[in-house]
Formats: sequence, C-alpha cells, structure tokens
Amino acid sequence: MLAQERSKPKSAGATLARLGKYFKPYAVVLILVALLIVGSTFTQVQTPELTGQAVDCFITPATTARLSQGSGGGAGMFQGLAGFLGKNTSSSGSNCWFKQLDPKTATTNDYIAGLGSLVLLVVGLSLAGAVMSGLMFYLMTWSSQQVLKNLRIEVFRHLHKLSVGYYAEHEAGAVMSRVTNDMETINQAVSFALVNVLSGVLLLVWVTVKMLTLNWAYALISMAVVPLMAAATWWFSGQARKAYRVTRVEIGKVNANLEESIAGVREVQAFGREEANIEAFRESNAANRDANIKAVSYTAAMQPTLEALGYLAVAIVTITGGFMLLRGTTLAGTVISLGLIITFIGYMQRFNQPISQISVMWTNIQSAVAGAERIFELLDTVPDVQDQPDARPLPPIQGKVVFDHVSAAYVPGELVLKDVSFAANPGDTVAIVGQTGAGKTTIINLIPRFYDVVSGKITIDDHNIAEVTAASLRKQIGIVLQDTYLFSDTVMNNIRFGRPEASDEEVIAAARLAHADNFITRMPQGYDTVLGEHGAGLSQGQRQLLAIARAALANPRILILDEATSSVDTRTERLIQEALVDLLKGRTSFVIAHRLSTIRNAGQLLVVENGEIVERGTHSSLLAQKGVYYGLYMRQFRQEEQAADISGNGSGRLVDLQPRPASGD
Repeated sequence: MLAQERSKPKSAGATLARLGKYFKPYAVVLILVALLIVGSTFTQVQTPELTGQAVDCFITPATTARLSQGSGGGAGMFQGLAGFLGKNTSSSGSNCWFKQLDPKTATTNDYIAGLGSLVLLVVGLSLAGAVMSGLMFYLMTWSSQQVLKNLRIEVFRHLHKLSVGYYAEHEAGAVMSRVTNDMETINQAVSFALVNVLSGVLLLVWVTVKMLTLNWAYALISMAVVPLMAAATWWFSGQARKAYRVTRVEIGKVNANLEESIAGVREVQAFGREEANIEAFRESNAANRDANIKAVSYTAAMQPTLEALGYLAVAIVTITGGFMLLRGTTLAGTVISLGLIITFIGYMQRFNQPISQISVMWTNIQSAVAGAERIFELLDTVPDVQDQPDARPLPPIQGKVVFDHVSAAYVPGELVLKDVSFAANPGDTVAIVGQTGAGKTTIINLIPRFYDVVSGKITIDDHNIAEVTAASLRKQIGIVLQDTYLFSDTVMNNIRFGRPEASDEEVIAAARLAHADNFITRMPQGYDTVLGEHGAGLSQGQRQLLAIARAALANPRILILDEATSSVDTRTERLIQEALVDLLKGRTSFVIAHRLSTIRNAGQLLVVENGEIVERGTHSSLLAQKGVYYGLYMRQFRQEEQAADISGNGSGRLVDLQPRPASGD
C-alpha cells in the first residue's frame, strides 16, 4: 500500500480550493457565517478598548477628584498622586464612547453612572458575541455536514466505477480508511478548525490595526515577539503536517490488516496462525501509535511555547507602558495613560489567543488537507475500463460471442493472452481447460469487460463490446464464481440481487431450479433468514447453490461458470448438473471446470496453454488427436473418472494442486 502513497503532499491551497467548490450550493449560509465571524470578532476587539476607557474616562478622573479633596497629614501625598493620575485623563478623553464628564462639576454618582453604562455595554457585547459564535458554529457545522454527505456519496459512486484491477492492487481496508478516517479529519476541520482559523486571522488583523491606530510606536514594541510566534507556528505546524500524513497511512494499514484478518479468520484458525496474525497486527498498531504520538507531540509542544511567548509579550507591554507612565514621557507624540496600558494588555491577550488557536487548529487543517488529498487522489483515479464518449446501450442479444485476434495484459508489456480467436454461437457451451496460469479466467473476465483488450476485439451479436456501455453489457451476462459473495441480508434478497424487481414466486422457482429450496426451507425463517457476513453459517456448497439460483433468476443470455461446482459434493453436483441442463438451454455458456462431467458435455472445448489456444474441439475429437488435451486427460481426468466409476457417483474431477497466481489465469 505504501507504494500507492505520494511521498509529498500537494499544495494545501489547491486542495482547500477544490474542497471549497463543494460549498458553492451553500454560499448564502457561508456568507451569513462570514458576517457572524465579523460580528463576533468586533465584540472581542472592542472589549479591551472599553476596559481602558473605563479607567481613563471614569475611574481615573473620579479617583483624581476624590484624592484632590483629601486633608490631614497625608493630603500632600494624595494630592501628588492625584496630580500623577490627572496627567493622563486628557489623553483618552476624546476616545470615550460616552460624553466626557467635567471633573470640576461631575459628582461621584456621575462617574458611577457612566461606569455602570460602560459595564452594561461590555456585558451586552460579550453576550452578543457568544450568541453570534454559537450560531456561527451551528451554521458552519450544518453546511459542512451537507458537503460531507455529498462527498461520501461521490466517493462511494466512484468506487463502483473503478475497474476490478484497482481492487486487485489496493487493499479493501486501505480504501475504506479513505472513506472513514480521512473523511472524519475533513469533518473536524471544516466544522470547527477552519472557522476558528478564519476568525483568529481576522482578530489578529483587527487587533493589529487597532493597536497601531492608538499608538503605532507602542504597538510595534508590544508586538516585538510576534516574529518569534510566527516562526514557532510555522515550524511546529510544518512538522505536524508531515506527522499527521503518516498517521493517515498507518491507520489505513491497521484497517487493512484488521479487515484481512477478520475475512480470513477460518484460514487463520485452520493453520494455527493466530499468534502470527496478532503479532503482525501488533506491529501495525504500534506503528500507528508511534505516528500519532509524534504528531501530537508537536501540537503539545506548540501550545506552551506560544503561551510563554505570550507572557513575554504582556511583560513587554506592562514594563514599557509602566516606565512611560511613571516617567510621564510621551511615545509617538501621545501620553501613555493607565487606561491605554490596560487596553494594550487586553489586546496582547487577544493577540496571543488567536495565534495559539491558529497554531493548534492549523495542524488539524493540515491533517484534513492530507486526508482530502487522499480522497481527491481516489476520485482522480481513472478507471481502466471506461465507456467511450459515444458508447451506446447494447440491445437485447442472442448470445453470439466472437474473439477476434484478442491479446490481453494485466501489466503493460506482459501479455497474458496472445492472439486468441474463437466463436461461440447462441446456445453453445464452451469449456475452457488448461493448467493453472494458462489464461482461462482472463478469457472469461474479458467477456463482461472487467478488463479491456490490448489488441483485437470481442463482439457479441456483431457489436464490439468496447463500443457499448458496460452496464448494458453486464446486465445480459450472468456469472457464477468459485468464491461466492453473499450479502448480510435475507436469503430472498441475496437471490434477488441480480434482478430486484423479481417476485417472491420467481425467486423460489429459481432456488428450486438450483436445488437450493430444500436447505433454505429448513432454515429458521426460510427465505426470510438473514445471512451473516459473506454467508456465514452456510457451507461452501450451499453458498454456491444460492449463487446459481441468483444467476438463474437474472435469466442472462450469456452465462459464465468459473468452477461453479467445485465446492459441492458429488450428490449435490448431480442435482446441479440436472439443473444446468435447463439453465444452460438456449444460453451461450462459458465454463471453467475441473470436473469431467461439465467438460465432457460441452459443444466446444478450448485448451489454453501459455495464453494461447493450442487445441479446440469436442471431448471425443480432442482425445482422438492425442495432443495436449489427451495428455491432461491421461494424467488427471482419467484417474478421476476411474475413481468416480468405482464409487458409483458418475463424476470425475480434475485435480489441480498448483498454486494460482494473482492475475495469471
């Protein structure tokens, strides 16, 4: 699977821009979210300024007035303090949101009333900001869930378009990880992280402008540590992105390992490989743990680093402003007041908060970008088999199949079939035999166009199958494979899978044709019995009978049997053979079988060797030639036929103990 992963990620901006296209239908909601972000940020920006105004516009003047009225031995000291405080009242008087009170005529109650009004304003802004933030996150979550729903559907639809070859090269667990884990990282980012980052950036810009407007020199001094914060954020987020991308790969490996172990649990137990599988899972799980710990460690280290720099920024504001205040000096032509110092301390706290927030949330966005890239990479995967732009539906067929000098390959340059030509007329039964890896399965895979030919062409009723839609082609072809797949659904629906509109009576008739009705009716709920995953609880032979019933119900004009009777006992096979007489009647059939009974009755028998048809004819004519087929028969078929005659079951079986390669047959 690692070979399928890109070593370097694409541009985060390009990925986010592509993801943004999915939000276009919800543009109105996003505009409202943007307005709420602005409104919420406004409340955060104004609060520190109003706090400073509370000091300069009401608290300081009131304190000055009261201290000026002091008497006794300490009067001189209080008057000095009053003078010290009084120096700064005029510096911010013009910035007060409320009418500036005249210290000569204002009473204590006037200052208290003004301060109370300002406090109510701050409380109102805070409540409004909280409401806007809550509504903002709700709307963003709602729109993002709509987008993710549509994206999941698009991915799922694309998975059904991908060719069979894609799934031969990619583990199911790794593919599932893209639809589950990677989608969840996007969910977290677009629902919360992205909004937090956008509001944080706006807050940073707004606070910066505010500080520069109040006193640009003091602002520059206060923001002296910002470059350090930016550098720390850039480094930590970059390392976190790399680490989170590794976690996406590792969790995919864990899922693939888990899915494979569960699907093959019978083989694992049969060969006593439990401990080996547990050890393999332990290794992949440990790798996933290490990757996550490494990713989280960067995030965890970033937070205290930025907090420490934030405290340093507050210290700089306090020390610089306090020094100016105590010395009574001006900075950039403005007197530094106590209220201004408090305002800047509040702004720096606001300034530090979004930087810390952005740094943490940005790592989530980086993880989401990595996940989105993997999803888009899947969506950008071009199926090996595609309908041509002018492809037309295949009309109802009679079943004439012609291979015209066909060559095929799974890997470019490595031909599996070489210049294969033959014809099957409607109603013919064509048996294909040969050693393992000769190319038998490749021939039948080309008929429903699971793979495309390299050269030559395949026609059905004189229609080139490359020029018709794959869906219309496959609807008229029935396939029964050696490894039958059954869904976690009722027996009735499993048989009805290839023809959903079929009635219950038609399903039961198909089951009787396949001689599956007897064991189905003995099940707890009969045809309404829900099967376990992959048909758990049924024998291999019973699963095979259901697959044959499914093909019978679909009523295809072309039928493909790939060792369809290999997993049933001889008694069941005799029943199936009787059913196949009716099932194959009038249909063009292609049969790969290791049992002599099916091969012997075929109207045409093809002997495949090294990707070429080396002999063709009937069972008796090929035996008379004493060629390749005769050698196969003498070595294997005859021995099985004799064994079957001795046991009286009338069935011979071709034994093939050679290992089967992944894509050679």
